[in-house]
Amino acid sequence: MKIVVATNNQGKLREIKEILRGGFELVSLRDINLEIEVDETEETFLGNALLKARGVYEACGLPCLADDSGLCVEALGGNPGVQSAYFAGIPTNNEKNNALLLEKMKGETNRKAKFVSTVVLYFGEGKYIVGEGETTGKILDKLTGENGFGYDPLFFSDELNRSFGEACPNEKNKISHRGRALKDLMKKL
Repeated sequence: MKIVVATNNQGKLREIKEILRGGFELVSLRDINLEIEVDETEETFLGNALLKARGVYEACGLPCLADDSGLCVEALGGNPGVQSAYFAGIPTNNEKNNALLLEKMKGETNRKAKFVSTVVLYFGEGKYIVGEGETTGKILDKLTGENGFGYDPLFFSDELNRSFGEACPNEKNKISHRGRALKDLMKKL
């Protein structure tokens, strides 16, 4: 089955392809020459993932896999949450997002955080499957490691006992929020 992955984020696309190896032909928006931006206007990860999946499906007619993920920091009331990619404004910018997070966490003793992911596989006509996952950790006081993308160098994983930025892709994918959401989706599929 050919499935379009609704993202222009190459790091996210690479992770999804690594986690879902085999069984599906995963293609990117670029692979099918589709330029589309779906505004993430919902207040939940599920709402945004469904918006993206439905929007891409309607544009190309192929089953679509979309995710919405974010970093939820306890001391910031769960923020940046669904606005993680746009934390420091539009357009998205990982360096600015990380700098703003470090600034907001300066002097904060409660550094608990979690990554949350919701994935939707949309088949059309209102039919879809949802997978959800999360992983816990804490926010570091400086960038650590060169791997991953986004907030990975600031997220210290409780399970890996190091930052996602220090973890190799296979280690991260086994316990990451997106990995768990995709595994949950596959069980339901």
